[in-house]
Amino acid sequence: MADTATSNLTVTTISLTMAELGPLNPLPVVAAELDQPYTVGEGVPDDLQASARYGVVPNVYPYLMQDGYSREAAPKEVPAVVLENSKLKVTVIPSLGGRIWELFDKATGKQLLHTHDAPQLANIALRKAWFAGGLEWNIGTRGHSPTSCDPLHTAIVHTPDGKHILRMWEFERLREVVFQVDIWLPADSPVVFAAVRIRNPNDHDVPMYWWSNAAIPETDRTRVIAPADEAYGSDYTTDITRVRPTSHEGYDGTWPVNSPHAADFFFDIDPAERRWVVAADDDGDGLAMLSTGLLRGKKLFVWGQGQGGKRWQEWLSPGAGPYAEIQAGLAQTQFEHLVMPAGAQWAWVEAYGNGHLDSETSHGDDWAAAVAHAGERLEGLLPHEELEAMLPAAIADADVPPSTMLLHGSGWGVVERARRLKTGKGWVDESGTPFVDESITGEQEPWLGLLQGKAFDGAPSFVAGTDWEALLVAQDSPEATFQLATMRHARQDLEGAKELYRDVLSNGEASAGVKALAHRGLGLALLAAGQDTAGLAELRKGVESDFSNAALLTEAVTLSIRHGDPAMALELNDTAPKEGAGVGRLRFLRALALARTGNPGGAAAILREGVEIPDLREGEDALAALWQEVCPNEAVPAAYQFGMH
Repeated sequence: MADTATSNLTVTTISLTMAELGPLNPLPVVAAELDQPYTVGEGVPDDLQASARYGVVPNVYPYLMQDGYSREAAPKEVPAVVLENSKLKVTVIPSLGGRIWELFDKATGKQLLHTHDAPQLANIALRKAWFAGGLEWNIGTRGHSPTSCDPLHTAIVHTPDGKHILRMWEFERLREVVFQVDIWLPADSPVVFAAVRIRNPNDHDVPMYWWSNAAIPETDRTRVIAPADEAYGSDYTTDITRVRPTSHEGYDGTWPVNSPHAADFFFDIDPAERRWVVAADDDGDGLAMLSTGLLRGKKLFVWGQGQGGKRWQEWLSPGAGPYAEIQAGLAQTQFEHLVMPAGAQWAWVEAYGNGHLDSETSHGDDWAAAVAHAGERLEGLLPHEELEAMLPAAIADADVPPSTMLLHGSGWGVVERARRLKTGKGWVDESGTPFVDESITGEQEPWLGLLQGKAFDGAPSFVAGTDWEALLVAQDSPEATFQLATMRHARQDLEGAKELYRDVLSNGEASAGVKALAHRGLGLALLAAGQDTAGLAELRKGVESDFSNAALLTEAVTLSIRHGDPAMALELNDTAPKEGAGVGRLRFLRALALARTGNPGGAAAILREGVEIPDLREGEDALAALWQEVCPNEAVPAAYQFGMH
């Protein structure tokens, strides 16, 4: 996109040094693999417990995983849109989830967000790939959004009353809803505004989740303040409990530097109170996060001061310093989903700017005084009634058609519209959020063809829903049968899935690639049913049917160790590629299999030589655990310490 300017909004690029996202993982996400909600402990009300149980999904099917990245970064130009006035400079990167990447306060010369020029992809999000920094939009279910690293449909919108809006939108496939974020910066405004709208076009309720997540610089003097004395706390290992952040486990958790380990604090803000959370550094400066009433939840997350927390921050943001997060969400905690009624539209307005607190009061020992002072300053920054009064206009602006398209998101919105038109189901008014044919790629073309009555001979992507199943049942091809099997598997109909996988494998017309995936699916279903020997045998057949599928191999090696056959893991590992993004994990798995087959020396040799796993999962402490097992008299190297406790 060439540099073009329109008032305070400029279309440009920024330079970032980062790894390529790499190819999508081709394996359908069918296993029940999402973390279940933490159990709740004392002081948690019944309604919170109920909403924590509601809407839980086993996986993120039909999305595919994004784990094809390495840690080999290179400079690249990334499309960006800059909104600027006399007080703020706001940089947004639409091609990477639509994040607000920088929020620069001109008066103080400070970046209010944790931002840096070398973001590192890592396995943190629902689809694995994620990077730290900026302000991100999370929808779907608990975790960083399926769209964290995807381009969003992006346009400039000129409203009748003269606003210049940056609009980003997408069809979210897990909940089958359309969301949009409208960002604008009025002249001389000390805050930037973001209006969010979610529309449920379905004729049934959907569980809904939204959290806007801002990474903030963490210093020794950073304090986070919200209008609440208590919170619901989680340290990622124990129950969710009601806590007092200012006197939690012997320390004041509102100072991130005090937390010994990773922790969440979901502030229990009285419904009568204004919704806000603010960070304040040594000067009292820092990000203020304000919202209209619907965005109820406010949260502080810290990595903690342990070796693992520090290692994670360096892993994610090399050389950029520590950070914490403040967040705002629809529910009181991130463990919950809310019931979004059929046909409903939800909207709210968020505002972000420098809280400009008085550091003596904000950093004092009197929490009530700090809260009262912060509330007064934020009322001066943006009066509550003024923010609430902006909502009707924001809702009206949400349907103003785009003036200039900047970027296309996925083609799935086009497919969904076509599906609903074919089956007579409702859809959204696309006036403000058009889904255009130019966004269609090879991922969507086979599905549009199926809707148009064409023969289905396979797709590199997956879909969900009874409409699709009815269309696929009418097809006579092993590819259609395989797709039906994955749909059953994804919703944990294991018996139904196994039957269809076997149908694929008995079909003489099935390609080697489809047979490999059918063996894999059957193997996973057998493992889930406790039939380890038979399940591992199917995984082996899957690898042998398609040695070119590195994802298939890595999964088979992982599961053979997990289910008690490390010898199979070693045998399969011998066929592994010697270069590529997955080599680090395969080297680790080889070391783990050696240890499990009675060769700790071989495992130790690999670890001493050095292992780096680009897609190491958040909280995954396997490197340190294996080192302690095979090198029991040696301290765990700092590079292997990723434990959050």
